Amino acid sequence: MAFESLADKLQNVFKSLRGKGRLTEADVKAALKEVKMALLEADVNFKVVRDFIKSVQERAVGQDVLTSLTPGQMVIKIVNEELVKLMGSETKELVLKSANEITVIMMIGLQGAGKTTTTAKLAGKFKAKGRKPLLAACDIYRPAAIKQLQVNGEKVGVPVFSMGDTHSPVDIAKAAVEHAKKEGLNLVFLDTAGRLQIDEEMMEELVRIKEAVVVDQTLLVADAMTGQDAVNVAGRFHEKVGIDGVILTKLDGDTRGGAALSIRSVTGRPILYVGMGEKLSDLEQFYPDRMASRILGMGDILSLIEKAELDLSEEKAREMSQKLRKAEFDFNDFLDQMNQIKKMGGMSGILNLMPGMAQMKGNVDIDEKSMDRVEAIILSMTKEERANPSLLNPSRKQRIAKGAGVDIAEVNRIVKQFEQSKKLMKQLPGLMGGKKGKGGLAGMMGRMKLPF
Repeated sequence: MAFESLADKLQNVFKSLRGKGRLTEADVKAALKEVKMALLEADVNFKVVRDFIKSVQERAVGQDVLTSLTPGQMVIKIVNEELVKLMGSETKELVLKSANEITVIMMIGLQGAGKTTTTAKLAGKFKAKGRKPLLAACDIYRPAAIKQLQVNGEKVGVPVFSMGDTHSPVDIAKAAVEHAKKEGLNLVFLDTAGRLQIDEEMMEELVRIKEAVVVDQTLLVADAMTGQDAVNVAGRFHEKVGIDGVILTKLDGDTRGGAALSIRSVTGRPILYVGMGEKLSDLEQFYPDRMASRILGMGDILSLIEKAELDLSEEKAREMSQKLRKAEFDFNDFLDQMNQIKKMGGMSGILNLMPGMAQMKGNVDIDEKSMDRVEAIILSMTKEERANPSLLNPSRKQRIAKGAGVDIAEVNRIVKQFEQSKKLMKQLPGLMGGKKGKGGLAGMMGRMKLPF
Protein backbone atom coordinates (compact mmCIF):
# COMPACT_ATOMS: atom_id res chain seq x y z
CA MET A 1 0.00 0.00 0.00
CA ALA A 2 1.35 3.42 -1.00
CA PHE A 3 2.52 5.69 1.83
CA GLU A 4 2.50 2.85 4.38
CA SER A 5 6.13 3.39 5.40
CA LEU A 6 5.76 7.18 5.38
CA ALA A 7 2.54 6.98 7.42
CA ASP A 8 4.20 4.77 10.04
CA LYS A 9 7.15 7.15 10.43
CA LEU A 10 4.98 10.26 10.66
CA GLN A 11 2.71 8.64 13.24
CA ASN A 12 5.72 7.80 15.41
CA VAL A 13 6.83 11.44 15.25
CA PHE A 14 3.40 12.71 16.22
CA LYS A 15 3.03 10.12 18.95
CA SER A 16 5.96 11.71 20.78
CA LEU A 17 4.39 15.17 20.35
CA ARG A 18 1.03 14.05 21.73
CA GLY A 19 2.69 13.02 24.97
CA LYS A 20 3.88 16.56 25.73
CA GLY A 21 1.78 19.10 27.60
CA ARG A 22 3.44 22.04 25.90
CA LEU A 23 5.90 22.29 23.06
CA THR A 24 9.03 24.37 22.87
CA GLU A 25 10.47 25.68 19.63
CA ALA A 26 13.16 22.99 19.97
CA ASP A 27 10.45 20.29 20.20
CA VAL A 28 8.86 21.50 16.97
CA LYS A 29 12.19 21.70 15.11
CA ALA A 30 13.24 18.24 16.29
CA ALA A 31 9.90 16.76 15.17
CA LEU A 32 10.06 18.48 11.78
CA LYS A 33 13.59 17.19 11.25
CA GLU A 34 12.13 13.67 11.56
CA VAL A 35 9.27 14.60 9.22
CA LYS A 36 11.81 15.91 6.70
CA MET A 37 13.78 12.63 6.75
CA ALA A 38 10.56 10.60 6.39
CA LEU A 39 9.52 12.62 3.33
CA LEU A 40 12.94 12.32 1.69
CA GLU A 41 12.95 8.56 2.27
CA ALA A 42 9.51 8.44 0.64
CA ASP A 43 11.20 9.87 -2.47
CA VAL A 44 9.56 13.30 -2.27
CA ASN A 45 11.38 15.95 -4.31
CA PHE A 46 14.07 17.71 -2.20
CA LYS A 47 12.90 21.24 -3.07
CA VAL A 48 9.32 20.28 -2.30
CA VAL A 49 10.38 18.90 1.10
CA ARG A 50 12.40 22.02 1.90
CA ASP A 51 9.51 24.37 1.12
CA PHE A 52 7.02 22.13 2.93
CA ILE A 53 9.06 22.01 6.16
CA LYS A 54 9.61 25.78 6.01
CA SER A 55 5.85 26.42 5.71
CA VAL A 56 4.97 24.04 8.56
CA GLN A 57 7.68 25.47 10.83
CA GLU A 58 6.60 29.07 10.25
CA ARG A 59 3.08 28.17 11.33
CA ALA A 60 3.96 25.68 14.08
CA VAL A 61 6.39 27.93 15.95
CA GLY A 62 3.71 30.61 16.29
CA GLN A 63 2.45 31.75 19.71
CA ASP A 64 -0.98 30.18 19.13
CA VAL A 65 0.61 26.73 18.97
CA LEU A 66 3.19 27.03 21.72
CA THR A 67 0.60 28.21 24.27
CA SER A 68 -2.09 25.76 23.15
CA LEU A 69 -3.33 23.14 25.59
CA THR A 70 -2.99 20.52 22.84
CA PRO A 71 0.04 21.70 20.86
CA GLY A 72 0.79 18.22 19.50
CA GLN A 73 -2.63 18.05 17.89
CA MET A 74 -2.17 21.55 16.53
CA VAL A 75 1.10 20.56 14.81
CA ILE A 76 -0.62 17.52 13.27
CA LYS A 77 -3.43 19.79 12.06
CA ILE A 78 -0.90 22.13 10.43
CA VAL A 79 0.98 19.26 8.77
CA ASN A 80 -2.33 17.89 7.46
CA GLU A 81 -3.33 21.28 6.01
CA GLU A 82 0.09 21.77 4.39
CA LEU A 83 -0.04 18.26 2.88
CA VAL A 84 -3.42 19.05 1.34
CA LYS A 85 -2.04 22.34 0.00
CA LEU A 86 0.99 20.50 -1.42
CA MET A 87 -1.20 18.09 -3.37
CA GLY A 88 -3.50 20.76 -4.75
CA SER A 89 -6.00 21.79 -2.02
CA GLU A 90 -9.10 21.20 -4.15
CA THR A 91 -10.17 18.13 -6.09
CA LYS A 92 -9.91 18.91 -9.80
CA GLU A 93 -12.41 17.55 -12.30
CA LEU A 94 -11.56 16.66 -15.87
CA VAL A 95 -12.98 19.53 -17.94
CA LEU A 96 -15.20 18.40 -20.83
CA LYS A 97 -17.16 20.33 -23.44
CA SER A 98 -20.96 20.13 -23.54
CA ALA A 99 -22.52 16.81 -24.54
CA ASN A 100 -23.35 18.33 -27.96
CA GLU A 101 -19.65 18.82 -28.78
CA ILE A 102 -16.73 16.44 -29.12
CA THR A 103 -14.09 16.57 -26.41
CA VAL A 104 -10.70 15.17 -27.45
CA ILE A 105 -8.39 13.85 -24.73
CA MET A 106 -4.84 12.83 -25.58
CA MET A 107 -3.32 10.21 -23.28
CA ILE A 108 0.48 10.28 -23.08
CA GLY A 109 3.20 8.60 -21.01
CA LEU A 110 6.13 6.22 -21.02
CA GLN A 111 5.76 2.55 -21.98
CA GLY A 112 4.92 0.38 -18.99
CA ALA A 113 3.07 3.07 -17.01
CA GLY A 114 -0.29 1.44 -17.76
CA LYS A 115 -1.48 4.09 -20.23
CA THR A 116 -3.57 1.86 -22.50
CA THR A 117 -5.36 0.17 -19.60
CA THR A 118 -5.89 3.53 -17.86
CA THR A 119 -7.34 5.02 -21.05
CA ALA A 120 -9.96 2.25 -21.15
CA LYS A 121 -10.68 2.68 -17.42
CA LEU A 122 -11.28 6.42 -17.92
CA ALA A 123 -13.50 5.85 -20.95
CA GLY A 124 -15.56 3.37 -18.93
CA LYS A 125 -15.98 5.89 -16.12
CA PHE A 126 -17.32 8.56 -18.45
CA LYS A 127 -19.58 6.11 -20.24
CA ALA A 128 -21.16 5.35 -16.85
CA LYS A 129 -21.75 9.11 -16.46
CA GLY A 130 -23.70 9.26 -19.71
CA ARG A 131 -21.00 10.26 -22.19
CA LYS A 132 -20.48 8.51 -25.53
CA PRO A 133 -16.76 7.76 -25.71
CA LEU A 134 -14.53 6.40 -28.46
CA LEU A 135 -11.09 4.88 -27.97
CA ALA A 136 -8.62 5.67 -30.78
CA ALA A 137 -5.67 3.29 -31.24
CA CYS A 138 -2.81 5.66 -32.07
CA ASP A 139 0.01 3.41 -30.81
CA ILE A 140 1.29 1.74 -33.97
CA TYR A 141 4.68 0.71 -32.56
CA ARG A 142 4.18 -1.53 -29.54
CA PRO A 143 3.26 -5.11 -30.49
CA ALA A 144 -0.31 -5.98 -29.45
CA ALA A 145 -1.06 -2.39 -28.30
CA ILE A 146 -4.06 -2.15 -30.63
CA LYS A 147 -5.34 -5.57 -29.59
CA GLN A 148 -4.96 -4.66 -25.90
CA LEU A 149 -7.04 -1.51 -26.42
CA GLN A 150 -9.70 -3.49 -28.30
CA VAL A 151 -9.93 -6.12 -25.54
CA ASN A 152 -10.19 -3.48 -22.79
CA GLY A 153 -12.64 -1.43 -24.85
CA GLU A 154 -14.91 -4.47 -25.16
CA LYS A 155 -14.72 -5.04 -21.39
CA VAL A 156 -15.91 -1.50 -20.59
CA GLY A 157 -18.37 -1.42 -23.51
CA VAL A 158 -16.63 1.38 -25.42
CA PRO A 159 -16.00 1.20 -29.22
CA VAL A 160 -12.41 1.29 -30.51
CA PHE A 161 -11.33 3.07 -33.71
CA SER A 162 -8.31 1.50 -35.42
CA MET A 163 -6.60 1.82 -38.80
CA GLY A 164 -3.99 -0.83 -38.05
CA ASP A 165 -0.27 -0.06 -37.84
CA THR A 166 0.34 1.16 -41.39
CA HIS A 167 -1.04 4.71 -41.00
CA SER A 168 0.60 7.54 -39.08
CA PRO A 169 -0.73 8.35 -35.57
CA VAL A 170 -1.55 11.86 -36.82
CA ASP A 171 -3.82 10.50 -39.59
CA ILE A 172 -5.42 8.02 -37.17
CA ALA A 173 -6.19 10.81 -34.68
CA LYS A 174 -7.80 12.98 -37.40
CA ALA A 175 -9.83 10.06 -38.75
CA ALA A 176 -10.96 9.08 -35.24
CA VAL A 177 -12.44 12.53 -34.62
CA GLU A 178 -14.26 12.41 -37.98
CA HIS A 179 -15.57 8.93 -37.12
CA ALA A 180 -16.86 10.23 -33.78
CA LYS A 181 -18.76 13.02 -35.57
CA LYS A 182 -20.44 10.57 -37.95
CA GLU A 183 -21.38 8.16 -35.17
CA GLY A 184 -22.71 10.84 -32.78
CA LEU A 185 -20.01 10.22 -30.16
CA ASN A 186 -18.88 13.09 -27.95
CA LEU A 187 -15.65 12.00 -26.24
CA VAL A 188 -12.51 10.77 -28.04
CA PHE A 189 -9.53 9.28 -26.18
CA LEU A 190 -6.31 9.20 -28.20
CA ASP A 191 -4.17 6.33 -26.89
CA THR A 192 -0.74 7.46 -28.09
CA ALA A 193 2.50 5.50 -28.17
CA GLY A 194 4.88 5.35 -25.24
CA ARG A 195 8.61 4.73 -25.26
CA LEU A 196 10.92 3.11 -22.74
CA GLN A 197 12.39 6.57 -22.25
CA ILE A 198 11.68 10.11 -23.39
CA ASP A 199 13.08 10.90 -26.85
CA GLU A 200 12.72 13.80 -29.28
CA GLU A 201 10.94 11.72 -31.93
CA MET A 202 8.25 10.76 -29.41
CA MET A 203 7.75 14.38 -28.34
CA GLU A 204 7.56 15.62 -31.94
CA GLU A 205 4.88 13.05 -32.78
CA LEU A 206 2.74 14.22 -29.85
CA VAL A 207 3.19 17.86 -30.90
CA ARG A 208 2.14 16.98 -34.48
CA ILE A 209 -1.02 15.30 -33.21
CA LYS A 210 -1.89 18.42 -31.20
CA GLU A 211 -1.31 20.56 -34.30
CA ALA A 212 -3.53 18.34 -36.48
CA VAL A 213 -6.38 17.84 -33.99
CA VAL A 214 -7.94 20.19 -31.46
CA VAL A 215 -6.90 18.44 -28.24
CA ASP A 216 -8.93 19.72 -25.29
CA GLN A 217 -7.07 17.88 -22.53
CA THR A 218 -3.64 16.25 -22.47
CA LEU A 219 -3.30 13.75 -19.62
CA LEU A 220 -0.02 12.21 -18.52
CA VAL A 221 -0.15 8.66 -17.16
CA ALA A 222 2.78 8.15 -14.78
CA ASP A 223 3.89 5.11 -12.77
CA ALA A 224 3.88 6.01 -9.06
CA MET A 225 6.30 3.18 -8.31
CA THR A 226 9.09 4.98 -10.18
CA GLY A 227 9.10 7.73 -7.54
CA GLN A 228 11.25 10.74 -8.49
CA ASP A 229 11.55 9.43 -12.05
CA ALA A 230 7.78 9.91 -12.43
CA VAL A 231 8.17 13.54 -11.33
CA ASN A 232 11.06 14.12 -13.77
CA VAL A 233 9.03 12.52 -16.58
CA ALA A 234 6.08 14.77 -15.77
CA GLY A 235 8.32 17.84 -15.89
CA ARG A 236 9.78 16.89 -19.28
CA PHE A 237 6.39 16.11 -20.85
CA HIS A 238 4.93 19.36 -19.57
CA GLU A 239 7.88 21.34 -20.92
CA LYS A 240 7.82 19.75 -24.38
CA VAL A 241 4.16 18.94 -25.02
CA GLY A 242 2.13 20.60 -22.26
CA ILE A 243 -0.06 18.61 -19.91
CA ASP A 244 -3.36 19.51 -18.23
CA GLY A 245 -3.41 16.82 -15.56
CA VAL A 246 -1.78 13.65 -14.28
CA ILE A 247 -3.04 10.13 -13.61
CA LEU A 248 -0.84 8.17 -11.21
CA THR A 249 -0.96 4.40 -11.66
CA LYS A 250 0.11 1.57 -9.31
CA LEU A 251 -0.52 3.63 -6.18
CA ASP A 252 -1.73 0.41 -4.55
CA GLY A 253 1.68 -1.21 -4.88
CA ASP A 254 4.75 -1.13 -2.69
CA THR A 255 5.51 2.47 -3.53
CA ARG A 256 6.92 5.18 -1.30
CA GLY A 257 4.39 7.68 -2.60
CA GLY A 258 6.82 10.53 -3.28
CA ALA A 259 5.47 11.13 -6.77
CA ALA A 260 1.99 11.94 -5.47
CA LEU A 261 3.44 14.55 -3.10
CA SER A 262 5.77 16.13 -5.67
CA ILE A 263 4.12 16.24 -9.09
CA ARG A 264 1.72 19.11 -8.35
CA SER A 265 4.52 21.36 -7.09
CA VAL A 266 6.94 20.50 -9.91
CA THR A 267 4.53 20.78 -12.86
CA GLY A 268 1.80 23.04 -11.48
CA ARG A 269 -0.68 20.55 -12.86
CA PRO A 270 -3.12 18.54 -10.71
CA ILE A 271 -3.36 14.80 -10.12
CA LEU A 272 -6.83 13.94 -11.44
CA TYR A 273 -7.05 10.19 -10.88
CA VAL A 274 -5.08 7.40 -9.23
CA GLY A 275 -4.92 3.76 -10.27
CA MET A 276 -5.46 1.49 -7.25
CA GLY A 277 -5.42 -1.93 -8.91
CA GLU A 278 -5.39 -3.87 -12.16
CA LYS A 279 -9.16 -4.20 -12.60
CA LEU A 280 -10.80 -1.85 -15.08
CA SER A 281 -12.87 -0.42 -12.21
CA ASP A 282 -9.79 0.38 -10.09
CA LEU A 283 -9.44 4.05 -11.04
CA GLU A 284 -10.31 6.59 -8.35
CA GLN A 285 -10.69 10.33 -8.43
CA PHE A 286 -7.86 12.01 -6.52
CA TYR A 287 -8.85 13.88 -3.36
CA PRO A 288 -5.91 15.78 -1.76
CA ASP A 289 -7.64 16.03 1.62
CA ARG A 290 -8.46 12.31 1.75
CA MET A 291 -4.94 11.34 0.68
CA ALA A 292 -3.47 13.56 3.41
CA SER A 293 -5.72 11.87 5.98
CA ARG A 294 -4.53 8.45 4.84
CA ILE A 295 -0.88 9.51 5.02
CA LEU A 296 -1.35 10.73 8.59
CA GLY A 297 -3.22 7.57 9.63
CA MET A 298 -6.56 9.34 9.97
CA GLY A 299 -8.27 6.99 7.53
CA ASP A 300 -10.55 7.81 4.61
CA ILE A 301 -14.06 6.79 5.54
CA LEU A 302 -15.64 8.75 2.65
CA SER A 303 -13.73 6.73 0.05
CA LEU A 304 -14.64 3.55 1.91
CA ILE A 305 -18.37 4.35 1.74
CA GLU A 306 -18.12 5.40 -1.93
CA LYS A 307 -16.41 2.12 -2.79
CA ALA A 308 -19.19 0.23 -1.01
CA GLU A 309 -21.98 2.15 -2.72
CA LEU A 310 -20.69 1.83 -6.29
CA ASP A 311 -22.94 -1.13 -7.09
CA LEU A 312 -25.43 -0.95 -4.24
CA SER A 313 -28.82 0.68 -4.76
CA GLU A 314 -30.77 2.38 -2.00
CA GLU A 315 -33.40 -0.37 -2.24
CA LYS A 316 -30.75 -3.06 -1.75
CA ALA A 317 -29.26 -1.14 1.20
CA ARG A 318 -32.71 -0.92 2.83
CA GLU A 319 -33.33 -4.62 2.22
CA MET A 320 -29.97 -5.54 3.81
CA SER A 321 -30.67 -3.24 6.77
CA GLN A 322 -34.00 -4.98 7.43
CA LYS A 323 -32.39 -8.42 7.23
CA LEU A 324 -29.70 -7.38 9.69
CA ARG A 325 -32.27 -5.95 12.10
CA LYS A 326 -34.27 -9.17 12.09
CA ALA A 327 -31.17 -11.42 11.90
CA GLU A 328 -32.71 -13.03 8.81
CA PHE A 329 -29.64 -13.00 6.58
CA ASP A 330 -28.50 -16.33 5.16
CA PHE A 331 -25.42 -17.73 3.45
CA ASN A 332 -26.40 -16.06 0.15
CA ASP A 333 -26.18 -12.69 1.89
CA PHE A 334 -22.94 -13.79 3.54
CA LEU A 335 -21.52 -14.58 0.08
CA ASP A 336 -22.72 -11.24 -1.34
CA GLN A 337 -20.96 -9.37 1.44
CA MET A 338 -17.72 -11.31 0.97
CA ASN A 339 -17.73 -10.43 -2.73
CA GLN A 340 -18.26 -6.77 -1.82
CA ILE A 341 -15.24 -6.87 0.51
CA LYS A 342 -13.15 -8.30 -2.35
CA LYS A 343 -14.26 -5.48 -4.64
CA MET A 344 -13.24 -2.98 -1.97
CA GLY A 345 -9.70 -4.34 -1.89
CA GLY A 346 -10.10 -7.07 0.72
CA MET A 347 -9.87 -6.60 4.47
CA SER A 348 -6.43 -5.00 4.16
CA GLY A 349 -7.83 -2.39 1.79
CA ILE A 350 -10.73 -1.65 4.13
CA LEU A 351 -8.44 -1.32 7.17
CA ASN A 352 -6.26 1.16 5.26
CA LEU A 353 -9.28 3.44 4.87
CA MET A 354 -10.56 3.17 8.44
CA PRO A 355 -9.40 5.83 10.93
CA GLY A 356 -6.68 4.50 13.23
CA MET A 357 -6.74 1.00 11.74
CA ALA A 358 -3.90 1.20 9.21
CA GLN A 359 -1.25 1.17 11.94
CA MET A 360 -2.97 -1.72 13.72
CA LYS A 361 -2.77 -4.09 10.75
CA GLY A 362 0.52 -5.49 11.98
CA ASN A 363 -1.25 -6.73 15.13
CA VAL A 364 -4.08 -8.36 13.19
CA ASP A 365 -3.70 -11.64 11.34
CA ILE A 366 -5.43 -11.05 8.00
CA ASP A 367 -5.63 -14.11 5.80
CA GLU A 368 -7.21 -12.92 2.55
CA LYS A 369 -7.01 -16.46 1.11
CA SER A 370 -9.33 -17.70 3.84
CA MET A 371 -12.10 -15.75 2.11
CA ASP A 372 -11.57 -17.91 -0.98
CA ARG A 373 -11.95 -21.05 1.15
CA VAL A 374 -15.13 -19.71 2.76
CA GLU A 375 -16.49 -18.89 -0.70
CA ALA A 376 -15.70 -22.44 -1.88
CA ILE A 377 -17.54 -23.87 1.15
CA ILE A 378 -20.65 -21.76 0.56
CA LEU A 379 -20.68 -22.53 -3.17
CA SER A 380 -20.54 -26.26 -2.32
CA MET A 381 -23.88 -25.94 -0.51
CA THR A 382 -27.19 -26.46 -2.30
CA LYS A 383 -29.55 -23.50 -2.77
CA GLU A 384 -31.75 -24.88 0.01
CA GLU A 385 -28.80 -25.19 2.41
CA ARG A 386 -27.65 -21.61 1.76
CA ALA A 387 -31.13 -20.25 2.35
CA ASN A 388 -31.77 -22.46 5.40
CA PRO A 389 -28.51 -23.21 7.31
CA SER A 390 -30.44 -25.28 9.89
CA LEU A 391 -30.48 -28.10 7.29
CA LEU A 392 -26.73 -28.58 7.69
CA ASN A 393 -26.42 -31.93 9.46
CA PRO A 394 -23.11 -33.90 9.73
CA SER A 395 -23.57 -35.84 6.48
CA ARG A 396 -24.35 -32.66 4.52
CA LYS A 397 -21.30 -30.94 6.04
CA GLN A 398 -19.14 -33.90 5.03
CA ARG A 399 -20.36 -33.57 1.43
CA ILE A 400 -19.74 -29.80 1.45
CA ALA A 401 -16.21 -30.26 2.84
CA LYS A 402 -15.40 -32.76 0.09
CA GLY A 403 -16.79 -30.45 -2.58
CA ALA A 404 -14.79 -27.47 -1.29
CA GLY A 405 -11.62 -29.49 -0.78
CA VAL A 406 -11.35 -28.65 2.93
CA ASP A 407 -11.53 -30.50 6.23
CA ILE A 408 -14.98 -30.85 7.83
CA ALA A 409 -13.63 -28.92 10.85
CA GLU A 410 -13.36 -25.84 8.63
CA VAL A 411 -16.97 -26.21 7.52
CA ASN A 412 -18.04 -26.48 11.18
CA ARG A 413 -16.04 -23.35 12.02
CA ILE A 414 -17.67 -21.29 9.25
CA VAL A 415 -21.17 -22.45 10.23
CA LYS A 416 -20.43 -21.61 13.88
CA GLN A 417 -19.15 -18.11 12.98
CA PHE A 418 -22.22 -17.54 10.85
CA GLU A 419 -24.56 -18.51 13.70
CA GLN A 420 -22.63 -16.29 16.15
CA SER A 421 -22.98 -13.29 13.84
CA LYS A 422 -26.76 -13.88 13.67
CA LYS A 423 -26.93 -13.97 17.47
CA LEU A 424 -24.94 -10.74 17.64
CA MET A 425 -27.48 -8.99 15.42
CA LYS A 426 -30.29 -10.09 17.74
CA GLN A 427 -28.42 -8.65 20.72
CA LEU A 428 -27.99 -5.20 19.19
CA PRO A 429 -31.53 -3.87 18.60
CA GLY A 430 -30.66 -0.45 19.97
CA LEU A 431 -27.63 0.01 17.77
CA MET A 432 -29.46 -1.30 14.77
CA GLY A 433 -32.02 1.51 15.01
CA GLY A 434 -31.49 4.84 13.32
CA LYS A 435 -33.52 6.22 10.47
CA LYS A 436 -35.15 4.14 7.84
CA GLY A 437 -33.25 3.23 4.73
CA LYS A 438 -29.60 4.18 5.07
CA GLY A 439 -29.58 5.52 8.65
CA GLY A 440 -27.95 4.16 11.79
CA LEU A 441 -25.54 1.27 12.10
CA ALA A 442 -27.85 -0.95 10.10
CA GLY A 443 -27.84 1.52 7.24
CA MET A 444 -24.06 1.75 7.32
CA MET A 445 -23.66 -2.03 7.40
CA GLY A 446 -26.25 -2.37 4.68
CA ARG A 447 -24.37 0.10 2.51
CA MET A 448 -21.04 -1.56 3.15
CA LYS A 449 -22.41 -5.12 3.04
CA LEU A 450 -19.91 -6.30 5.63
CA PRO A 451 -20.25 -9.95 6.67
CA PHE A 452 -20.56 -9.42 10.42
